[in-house]
Amino acid sequence: MVRRRLSPRARALWAVGAGAAVVGVVVLGLVFQPWLLFVDVRVDDDIPAASAPAAPSVVRDAPPSASATMVPVEEVAPGPVDLSSGAFISHEHPTTGTVRVIELPGGMRQLAIESLETTNGPDVHVWLSAAPVVEGTDGWFTAAGYPHVDLGPIKGNLGDQLYDIPADLDLAGFPTVELWCEQFSVSFGAAALN
Repeated sequence: MVRRRLSPRARALWAVGAGAAVVGVVVLGLVFQPWLLFVDVRVDDDIPAASAPAAPSVVRDAPPSASATMVPVEEVAPGPVDLSSGAFISHEHPTTGTVRVIELPGGMRQLAIESLETTNGPDVHVWLSAAPVVEGTDGWFTAAGYPHVDLGPIKGNLGDQLYDIPADLDLAGFPTVELWCEQFSVSFGAAALN
């Protein structure tokens, strides 16, 4: 059996090629982060429930000989109020759940994402967007061309979560919630606020 020896130049080229392949695999892994497809992050923020409006005092009719009397009714303290709501549709990844914009008694507003189920991914953010919700693959990239407000990175791909909305934001200009992957410029899912 004849054993072939690589020339020093061939050995150097082989070592450089192997090193480049290892570096390439590491870089691709860091960019695409494929392990996230197998990792779920559940969030269980305490979502405030909308309260009933305060009940007014009740006026009861009195007999004709007496004047009408006011009978006070226990008033309910003002609580959170739902301003709008919607449901997610899937875009690049299967996405389900609902969204609500809630106004708290002090005037602070929050976006509640409830019963969220989507794929975990790299650099996914929660946006309030001026883009319309478009179904199908056309909707995957729609939000990129419209103004948006980034409420921050998604806390998890499963469960209930809350995000503060800037106090000075005019919600009328941002009728859509997007789960937007910054790294790949694609929507995981979107919900129209009604």
